[in-house]
Amino acid sequence: MKKVFILLLLLQGLLMAASLNEITIKDTKVPLVHEEGTYIPIVSIQLVFKNAGQLSDTIDGLADISAKLLNEGTSTEGSIGFASKLDARAIDLHASVGRESLVLEVSALKSEFPYAVERLIELLQDPNYTKEAFTQIKHQKIGWLKQKESDFDYIAASALRKMLFKGSSLAKPYDGTLESIEKMGVQDIKTFITKHLGYNNVIAVVGGDISASEAEAYVRKILTLLPKVESKEIETTTASSKKETVLLDEETEQAYIFFGAPFDYSYTEKDQHKAKIAEYLLGGAGFGSRMMEEIRVKRGLTYGVYASLRRTKSVSYMSGYMQTKLSTQDEAKALIQSVVDDFVKNGITQKELDDTKKFLLGSEPLRTETLSQRLGRSYSDFYYGRPLDFAKEQLSNIESVTLDEMNTFIKSHRELKKLSFAIVTKKEK
Repeated sequence: MKKVFILLLLLQGLLMAASLNEITIKDTKVPLVHEEGTYIPIVSIQLVFKNAGQLSDTIDGLADISAKLLNEGTSTEGSIGFASKLDARAIDLHASVGRESLVLEVSALKSEFPYAVERLIELLQDPNYTKEAFTQIKHQKIGWLKQKESDFDYIAASALRKMLFKGSSLAKPYDGTLESIEKMGVQDIKTFITKHLGYNNVIAVVGGDISASEAEAYVRKILTLLPKVESKEIETTTASSKKETVLLDEETEQAYIFFGAPFDYSYTEKDQHKAKIAEYLLGGAGFGSRMMEEIRVKRGLTYGVYASLRRTKSVSYMSGYMQTKLSTQDEAKALIQSVVDDFVKNGITQKELDDTKKFLLGSEPLRTETLSQRLGRSYSDFYYGRPLDFAKEQLSNIESVTLDEMNTFIKSHRELKKLSFAIVTKKEK
């Protein structure tokens, strides 16, 4: 299996190799992550605007609403007219937003890509700041938020975040509230876009059937049209270690249990492979994880229970979730704590480590099947300050890591035991 795995990696390296370049735009060196692959005639450009995501909201939900407006075409063409131009050439052009960044992406067949770039420029120069477009996305957002009032997963997850990150941007309602969306105006969106979409605040990610020189020319053409903006560092915070529990009373027949804890481990650490293995075995492997084995397989308290070790620029922490019957809520909560306690105290077995290595190494080709996957990985490596071949380095480390090294790592993170819980349940009257 190892020989086949290495062969697949070599073939992928021949088909598409990542490179990191810089383009000078006015007074700024803009990073350009490029991956060329000529086997499919498709080209994609992503413009990732740093610190322009939900954590930078001045009004709750503003980043999300701003991205949605960028998906409504131009003021001149309107949403339908602009979309029709894209559809006629099979062009995908859309904006999306995450916790830390806002992304504009355009992709098309190579033959249509010059036209696609012109449409992106058209959008950047003439966003649809009309009353009609704003009213539509506002009504859609309000309707979505009203639906979430009965989404118990959403309610529990939001409550856990407020508890873990109290007083920080991470505790805010990323999607906004009915009140914040109602009071929002078109000028707020204009201000957000103007302040965050700048040539000095962007990472360009280009991939597909396109050379490095072609990629540079396209990116330069787009970015020279953008203004210079104030570039800020992302606010960092630490998850609470208070071991709190909040119960939220709803008309439900199930208990929705969300849990989290601090994880004192930075995205800059060199031994990320250890965190990856630990995450997989604790709660990320489905039926191969400790939580699934103890809570579902042995006791049948849930259909699924999951936990992950999140490592971003803004925070590092553990989070997880499950559902169970109201009558087994307390038992399930206690079991989650017990599984984490045992995991940290005793570590893992040699068989668990061997099985994890087989899965992570054997499934690697599935994580780089598409252009989008490869571009996403290359961008992530650059964003987190890693070499662009970090995945191969990590796989090598996974293959060679020993049981003693893994257990030393796991046992050093006693903070994982400091679990807090947010539970949507039906309280006894």
